[in-house]
Amino acid sequence: EQQQKNTAPKIAKYAFGNDYHEVIRTKLKELLQEIKTKIGDVNGRGFVDSAPVLERSWAQKTGLGWVGKNGNLINKQSGSFFFIATLIVDLELEYDDAFVKDYCGTCTKCIDNCPTHAILPDKVVDGSKCISYFTIELKEALIPDTMKGKFDNWMFGCDVCQDVCPWNRFGKPNSEINFVPIPAILNFSSNDWEELTEENFKLIFKNSPLKRSKFKGIKRNLTFIKATS
Repeated sequence: EQQQKNTAPKIAKYAFGNDYHEVIRTKLKELLQEIKTKIGDVNGRGFVDSAPVLERSWAQKTGLGWVGKNGNLINKQSGSFFFIATLIVDLELEYDDAFVKDYCGTCTKCIDNCPTHAILPDKVVDGSKCISYFTIELKEALIPDTMKGKFDNWMFGCDVCQDVCPWNRFGKPNSEINFVPIPAILNFSSNDWEELTEENFKLIFKNSPLKRSKFKGIKRNLTFIKATS
C-alpha cells in the first residue's frame, strides 16, 4: 500500500488516482455492451453516485456484504475499500441468495476512533460532524470553528473509520491502472500544497476526484488544518 509523506496533508485513499466516477462509468458501458453482444437488444443504464439510486442498499440485497457501524458496505473477503456501482437493465435475471448477517459483532473501533465523533448508533453517520463532508461537500467559504483541532490533518476526505476496521485486513491492492496514485499526492510536501497555484491545480488534478472540491475548497481546507494543527 502506497502512503503519502507523513507530514503532508492527508487525502482519502479512493482519491489517489483518477476519478472513480469516470473510470467505473466506462466499465459499466463496456459491461452493457458485452451483455448486448451476448444476449441481444438490452436496454440499460449505469450509475456511479450519479443519481438517486440506493447503491449500498441494493448491494446488501444482492449479498455483496453488510452495512457496518460506520455506514460502509463491508465484505468478509475484501473489507470496505471498494466502489459500488449499479447497472439497471430490462432483463429477467436469476437472483442470488442474499446473505444479511451482520459480522461487526461487538466491535466499536470505527465509533471509538472517529476524530469528530460523527458515527452514531444504528449505523448513522452525522454529516454535520463528518470530515469527508466538510472537506468535500461543504460549499461555504469557511469550516465551522466547532471543528477546530479535530481534523487530524485530513485535507480531502477521511479514512479513519475504514483504516481501523478489522475486516480491512483482508483487503487487497487493486490492479486498475487508472487508480495508480497521481505522483503529486504521494510526493507533495506541505509547502508544495501551500504554493500550489490554481493553474497547476487544474493541470495536475484534471482527472482527480480532488477537482470536486475545486481549488478554492482545497485552499480553504489547507488553511483550516494548518491553523488548527
